[in-house]
Amino acid sequence: MAVLAGPEREQRVDAVRRFNRFYTQHVGVLQHGWLDSPFSLTEARVLYEIKQRQAATASDIAGDLGLDAGYLSRILRRFEKRGLIRKQVSPADARQSFLSITAAGRRAFAPLEARTKQQVGEVLARLGPPAQDRLVEAMRTVESLLVATPEAEAKVVLRQPQPGDFGWIVSRHAVLYAQEYQWTDPFEGLCAQIVADFVNNYDPQRERCWIAELDGRNVGCVMLVKDAAEVARLRLLLVDPSARGLGIGMRLTDECVNFARACGYRRITLWTHSVLTAARHVYQKVGFRLTSSEPRHSWGQDVVSEHWDLTL
Repeated sequence: MAVLAGPEREQRVDAVRRFNRFYTQHVGVLQHGWLDSPFSLTEARVLYEIKQRQAATASDIAGDLGLDAGYLSRILRRFEKRGLIRKQVSPADARQSFLSITAAGRRAFAPLEARTKQQVGEVLARLGPPAQDRLVEAMRTVESLLVATPEAEAKVVLRQPQPGDFGWIVSRHAVLYAQEYQWTDPFEGLCAQIVADFVNNYDPQRERCWIAELDGRNVGCVMLVKDAAEVARLRLLLVDPSARGLGIGMRLTDECVNFARACGYRRITLWTHSVLTAARHVYQKVGFRLTSSEPRHSWGQDVVSEHWDLTL
Protein backbone atom coordinates (compact mmCIF):
# COMPACT_ATOMS: atom_id res chain seq x y z
CA MET A 1 0.00 0.00 0.00
CA ALA A 2 1.41 3.38 -1.03
CA VAL A 3 1.67 5.90 1.83
CA LEU A 4 1.77 9.54 0.79
CA ALA A 5 3.65 12.15 2.75
CA GLY A 6 4.13 15.90 2.67
CA PRO A 7 1.93 18.41 0.79
CA GLU A 8 0.19 15.80 -1.39
CA ARG A 9 -1.04 13.89 1.64
CA GLU A 10 -2.18 17.08 3.38
CA GLN A 11 -4.14 18.16 0.30
CA ARG A 12 -5.99 14.84 0.14
CA VAL A 13 -6.69 14.82 3.87
CA ASP A 14 -8.08 18.36 3.61
CA ALA A 15 -10.25 17.35 0.64
CA VAL A 16 -11.77 14.41 2.55
CA ARG A 17 -12.39 16.55 5.63
CA ARG A 18 -14.01 19.25 3.50
CA PHE A 19 -16.35 16.70 1.93
CA ASN A 20 -17.22 15.28 5.36
CA ARG A 21 -18.12 18.74 6.67
CA PHE A 22 -20.23 19.43 3.56
CA TYR A 23 -22.06 16.12 3.71
CA THR A 24 -22.82 16.09 7.44
CA GLN A 25 -24.29 19.58 7.17
CA HIS A 26 -26.16 18.78 3.95
CA VAL A 27 -27.99 15.73 5.34
CA GLY A 28 -28.65 17.22 8.78
CA VAL A 29 -26.37 14.97 10.83
CA LEU A 30 -25.58 17.87 13.19
CA GLN A 31 -29.21 18.34 14.22
CA HIS A 32 -30.15 17.29 17.76
CA GLY A 33 -32.94 15.11 16.44
CA TRP A 34 -32.36 13.28 13.16
CA LEU A 35 -34.82 14.73 10.60
CA ASP A 36 -36.90 16.33 13.39
CA SER A 37 -37.42 12.92 15.02
CA PRO A 38 -36.92 12.09 18.71
CA PHE A 39 -33.88 10.01 17.73
CA SER A 40 -30.27 11.03 17.24
CA LEU A 41 -28.60 9.76 14.08
CA THR A 42 -26.90 6.96 16.03
CA GLU A 43 -30.15 5.95 17.74
CA ALA A 44 -31.97 5.93 14.41
CA ARG A 45 -29.31 3.73 12.86
CA VAL A 46 -29.38 1.27 15.77
CA LEU A 47 -33.17 1.00 15.60
CA TYR A 48 -32.95 0.54 11.83
CA GLU A 49 -30.48 -2.33 12.23
CA ILE A 50 -32.73 -4.05 14.76
CA LYS A 51 -35.73 -3.56 12.47
CA GLN A 52 -33.86 -5.07 9.50
CA ARG A 53 -32.63 -8.16 11.34
CA GLN A 54 -34.78 -10.99 12.59
CA ALA A 55 -32.54 -11.78 15.55
CA ALA A 56 -29.81 -9.26 16.24
CA THR A 57 -27.42 -9.30 19.17
CA ALA A 58 -25.90 -6.26 20.79
CA SER A 59 -22.40 -7.50 19.94
CA ASP A 60 -23.35 -7.89 16.26
CA ILE A 61 -24.69 -4.34 16.06
CA ALA A 62 -21.76 -2.87 17.99
CA GLY A 63 -19.31 -4.60 15.66
CA ASP A 64 -21.09 -3.68 12.44
CA LEU A 65 -21.59 -0.02 13.40
CA GLY A 66 -18.28 0.41 15.21
CA LEU A 67 -20.01 1.51 18.45
CA ASP A 68 -18.65 1.35 21.97
CA ALA A 69 -20.39 -1.48 23.83
CA GLY A 70 -21.21 0.70 26.82
CA TYR A 71 -22.69 3.46 24.65
CA LEU A 72 -24.80 0.96 22.73
CA SER A 73 -25.98 -0.63 25.97
CA ARG A 74 -27.33 2.72 27.19
CA ILE A 75 -29.19 3.23 23.89
CA LEU A 76 -30.72 -0.23 24.11
CA ARG A 77 -31.85 0.32 27.70
CA ARG A 78 -33.67 3.51 26.64
CA PHE A 79 -35.29 1.69 23.73
CA GLU A 80 -36.42 -1.16 25.97
CA LYS A 81 -37.78 1.23 28.60
CA ARG A 82 -39.85 2.98 25.92
CA GLY A 83 -41.15 -0.34 24.60
CA LEU A 84 -39.47 0.04 21.20
CA ILE A 85 -37.53 -3.22 21.36
CA ARG A 86 -37.68 -6.50 23.25
CA LYS A 87 -34.93 -8.80 24.43
CA GLN A 88 -35.11 -12.58 24.37
CA VAL A 89 -32.47 -14.62 26.15
CA SER A 90 -30.66 -17.01 23.83
CA PRO A 91 -31.52 -20.65 24.61
CA ALA A 92 -27.96 -21.59 23.71
CA ASP A 93 -26.21 -18.96 25.84
CA ALA A 94 -27.98 -17.24 28.75
CA ARG A 95 -25.36 -14.47 28.64
CA GLN A 96 -26.60 -13.37 25.22
CA SER A 97 -29.92 -11.84 24.19
CA PHE A 98 -31.59 -11.47 20.81
CA LEU A 99 -33.05 -8.07 20.00
CA SER A 100 -36.21 -7.45 17.97
CA ILE A 101 -38.34 -4.41 17.25
CA THR A 102 -41.83 -4.16 18.73
CA ALA A 103 -44.99 -2.87 17.08
CA ALA A 104 -44.48 0.38 18.99
CA GLY A 105 -40.93 0.55 17.67
CA ARG A 106 -42.14 0.14 14.10
CA ARG A 107 -44.71 2.90 14.59
CA ALA A 108 -42.06 5.21 16.03
CA PHE A 109 -39.64 4.48 13.20
CA ALA A 110 -42.16 4.75 10.33
CA PRO A 111 -42.26 8.60 10.19
CA LEU A 112 -38.46 8.73 10.20
CA GLU A 113 -38.33 6.24 7.32
CA ALA A 114 -40.84 8.32 5.38
CA ARG A 115 -38.94 11.58 6.02
CA THR A 116 -35.66 9.97 5.01
CA LYS A 117 -37.10 8.86 1.67
CA GLN A 118 -38.65 12.30 1.19
CA GLN A 119 -35.33 14.04 1.89
CA VAL A 120 -33.42 11.84 -0.56
CA GLY A 121 -36.16 12.28 -3.15
CA GLU A 122 -35.92 16.06 -2.82
CA VAL A 123 -32.16 15.97 -3.32
CA LEU A 124 -32.51 13.84 -6.46
CA ALA A 125 -35.36 16.00 -7.77
CA ARG A 126 -32.98 18.96 -8.03
CA LEU A 127 -30.87 17.00 -10.52
CA GLY A 128 -31.59 15.77 -14.03
CA PRO A 129 -31.45 12.01 -14.76
CA PRO A 130 -27.79 12.07 -15.98
CA ALA A 131 -26.70 13.95 -12.87
CA GLN A 132 -28.65 11.53 -10.68
CA ASP A 133 -26.81 8.63 -12.32
CA ARG A 134 -23.46 10.35 -11.72
CA LEU A 135 -24.32 10.94 -8.05
CA VAL A 136 -25.34 7.32 -7.48
CA GLU A 137 -22.25 6.06 -9.31
CA ALA A 138 -20.00 8.33 -7.25
CA MET A 139 -21.55 7.03 -4.03
CA ARG A 140 -21.07 3.44 -5.17
CA THR A 141 -17.46 4.24 -6.02
CA VAL A 142 -16.83 5.66 -2.54
CA GLU A 143 -18.46 2.60 -0.97
CA SER A 144 -16.48 0.12 -3.07
CA LEU A 145 -13.17 1.88 -2.38
CA LEU A 146 -13.66 1.99 1.38
CA VAL A 147 -14.84 -1.58 1.92
CA ALA A 148 -12.34 -4.42 2.12
CA THR A 149 -11.18 -5.18 -1.44
CA PRO A 150 -10.96 -9.02 -1.09
CA GLU A 151 -14.62 -9.15 -0.02
CA ALA A 152 -15.69 -6.99 -2.94
CA GLU A 153 -13.62 -8.99 -5.44
CA ALA A 154 -15.23 -12.22 -4.28
CA LYS A 155 -18.63 -10.94 -5.43
CA VAL A 156 -17.51 -10.15 -8.99
CA VAL A 157 -18.68 -12.74 -11.53
CA LEU A 158 -17.63 -12.91 -15.18
CA ARG A 159 -20.35 -14.47 -17.32
CA GLN A 160 -21.65 -14.75 -20.86
CA PRO A 161 -24.21 -12.17 -22.06
CA GLN A 162 -27.91 -12.51 -21.26
CA PRO A 163 -30.90 -10.82 -22.93
CA GLY A 164 -30.53 -7.06 -22.56
CA ASP A 165 -26.77 -7.10 -21.97
CA PHE A 166 -25.82 -5.98 -25.47
CA GLY A 167 -28.10 -2.98 -25.19
CA TRP A 168 -26.52 -2.21 -21.82
CA ILE A 169 -23.03 -2.29 -23.39
CA VAL A 170 -23.98 0.36 -25.93
CA SER A 171 -25.90 2.52 -23.48
CA ARG A 172 -23.26 2.41 -20.74
CA HIS A 173 -20.45 3.26 -23.14
CA ALA A 174 -22.42 6.19 -24.54
CA VAL A 175 -23.36 7.62 -21.15
CA LEU A 176 -19.96 7.21 -19.48
CA TYR A 177 -17.90 8.51 -22.38
CA ALA A 178 -20.19 11.53 -22.69
CA GLN A 179 -19.86 12.24 -18.97
CA GLU A 180 -16.14 11.60 -18.62
CA TYR A 181 -14.73 12.65 -22.01
CA GLN A 182 -17.55 14.68 -23.63
CA TRP A 183 -17.61 12.34 -26.64
CA THR A 184 -20.72 13.07 -28.68
CA ASP A 185 -23.40 11.01 -30.44
CA PRO A 186 -21.39 9.40 -33.27
CA PHE A 187 -19.51 7.43 -30.62
CA GLU A 188 -22.72 5.73 -29.52
CA GLY A 189 -23.37 4.78 -33.14
CA LEU A 190 -19.90 3.25 -33.37
CA CYS A 191 -20.52 1.17 -30.25
CA ALA A 192 -23.89 0.06 -31.58
CA GLN A 193 -22.27 -1.02 -34.87
CA ILE A 194 -19.57 -3.01 -33.08
CA VAL A 195 -22.18 -4.79 -30.97
CA ALA A 196 -24.42 -5.43 -34.00
CA ASP A 197 -21.51 -6.90 -35.96
CA PHE A 198 -20.65 -9.19 -33.05
CA VAL A 199 -24.23 -10.42 -32.60
CA ASN A 200 -24.95 -10.87 -36.32
CA ASN A 201 -21.65 -12.60 -37.18
CA TYR A 202 -20.92 -14.39 -33.91
CA ASP A 203 -18.53 -17.35 -34.17
CA PRO A 204 -18.84 -19.27 -30.88
CA GLN A 205 -15.65 -21.22 -31.61
CA ARG A 206 -13.45 -18.13 -31.91
CA GLU A 207 -15.29 -15.20 -30.33
CA ARG A 208 -16.53 -14.28 -26.87
CA CYS A 209 -18.18 -11.51 -24.87
CA TRP A 210 -17.92 -11.29 -21.09
CA ILE A 211 -20.08 -9.33 -18.66
CA ALA A 212 -18.69 -8.50 -15.23
CA GLU A 213 -21.42 -8.64 -12.60
CA LEU A 214 -21.16 -7.32 -9.03
CA ASP A 215 -23.97 -8.03 -6.57
CA GLY A 216 -26.35 -8.77 -9.45
CA ARG A 217 -25.67 -5.65 -11.53
CA ASN A 218 -23.57 -5.16 -14.65
CA VAL A 219 -20.32 -3.32 -13.94
CA GLY A 220 -18.07 -4.23 -16.87
CA CYS A 221 -17.72 -5.85 -20.27
CA VAL A 222 -15.31 -6.80 -23.03
CA MET A 223 -15.42 -8.56 -26.41
CA LEU A 224 -12.88 -10.66 -28.26
CA VAL A 225 -13.65 -10.98 -31.99
CA LYS A 226 -11.97 -12.56 -35.00
CA ASP A 227 -9.98 -9.96 -36.95
CA ALA A 228 -8.06 -12.37 -39.24
CA ALA A 229 -7.19 -16.06 -39.33
CA GLU A 230 -4.49 -15.66 -36.68
CA VAL A 231 -5.42 -12.28 -35.22
CA ALA A 232 -8.09 -11.50 -32.60
CA ARG A 233 -9.33 -8.03 -31.72
CA LEU A 234 -10.19 -6.86 -28.21
CA ARG A 235 -13.17 -4.48 -28.19
CA LEU A 236 -15.35 -2.39 -25.86
CA LEU A 237 -13.50 -2.96 -22.58
CA LEU A 238 -15.37 -1.01 -19.91
CA VAL A 239 -15.49 -0.92 -16.12
CA ASP A 240 -18.25 1.08 -14.47
CA PRO A 241 -17.06 3.82 -12.08
CA SER A 242 -18.92 2.12 -9.23
CA ALA A 243 -16.63 -0.92 -9.52
CA ARG A 244 -13.28 0.59 -10.42
CA GLY A 245 -10.31 -0.37 -8.30
CA LEU A 246 -11.40 -4.01 -7.94
CA GLY A 247 -9.19 -5.42 -10.71
CA ILE A 248 -12.15 -6.06 -13.03
CA GLY A 249 -10.45 -4.56 -16.09
CA MET A 250 -7.48 -6.87 -15.61
CA ARG A 251 -9.71 -9.92 -15.15
CA LEU A 252 -11.69 -9.15 -18.30
CA THR A 253 -8.51 -8.63 -20.33
CA ASP A 254 -6.96 -11.84 -18.97
CA GLU A 255 -10.08 -13.75 -20.06
CA CYS A 256 -9.58 -12.42 -23.59
CA VAL A 257 -5.91 -13.38 -23.66
CA ASN A 258 -6.53 -16.89 -22.27
CA PHE A 259 -9.37 -17.53 -24.72
CA ALA A 260 -7.33 -16.23 -27.66
CA ARG A 261 -4.46 -18.59 -26.80
CA ALA A 262 -6.86 -21.52 -26.49
CA CYS A 263 -8.28 -20.69 -29.94
CA GLY A 264 -4.81 -20.68 -31.52
CA TYR A 265 -4.62 -16.97 -32.33
CA ARG A 266 -1.07 -15.67 -32.72
CA ARG A 267 -1.80 -12.03 -31.90
CA ILE A 268 -4.37 -9.74 -30.28
CA THR A 269 -4.80 -6.20 -31.55
CA LEU A 270 -6.88 -3.35 -30.19
CA TRP A 271 -7.76 0.27 -30.88
CA THR A 272 -7.93 2.80 -28.06
CA HIS A 273 -7.14 6.44 -27.25
CA SER A 274 -4.48 8.09 -25.15
CA VAL A 275 -7.04 9.68 -22.81
CA LEU A 276 -8.18 6.23 -21.61
CA THR A 277 -5.36 5.97 -19.09
CA ALA A 278 -6.83 3.21 -16.92
CA ALA A 279 -7.40 0.90 -19.89
CA ARG A 280 -3.92 1.65 -21.27
CA HIS A 281 -2.43 0.74 -17.90
CA VAL A 282 -4.19 -2.63 -18.02
CA TYR A 283 -2.97 -3.30 -21.55
CA GLN A 284 0.61 -2.48 -20.57
CA LYS A 285 0.49 -4.80 -17.56
CA VAL A 286 -0.82 -7.66 -19.69
CA GLY A 287 1.99 -7.16 -22.23
CA PHE A 288 0.42 -5.17 -25.05
CA ARG A 289 2.73 -2.76 -26.88
CA LEU A 290 1.80 0.52 -28.52
CA THR A 291 2.43 0.11 -32.25
CA SER A 292 1.07 3.36 -33.72
CA SER A 293 -0.68 6.59 -32.78
CA GLU A 294 -2.31 9.46 -34.66
CA PRO A 295 -3.87 12.79 -33.58
CA ARG A 296 -7.45 13.07 -34.80
CA HIS A 297 -10.65 15.00 -34.22
CA SER A 298 -13.38 12.51 -33.37
CA TRP A 299 -16.73 12.69 -31.54
CA GLY A 300 -16.39 16.41 -31.00
CA GLN A 301 -12.96 16.23 -29.35
CA ASP A 302 -9.29 16.31 -30.25
CA VAL A 303 -7.99 12.82 -29.48
CA VAL A 304 -4.94 10.65 -30.05
CA SER A 305 -5.90 7.37 -31.69
CA GLU A 306 -3.70 4.40 -30.71
CA HIS A 307 -3.20 0.81 -31.86
CA TRP A 308 -1.79 -1.78 -29.47
CA ASP A 309 -0.70 -5.40 -30.13
CA LEU A 310 0.07 -8.46 -28.03
CA THR A 311 2.00 -11.39 -29.46
CA LEU A 312 0.75 -14.67 -28.01
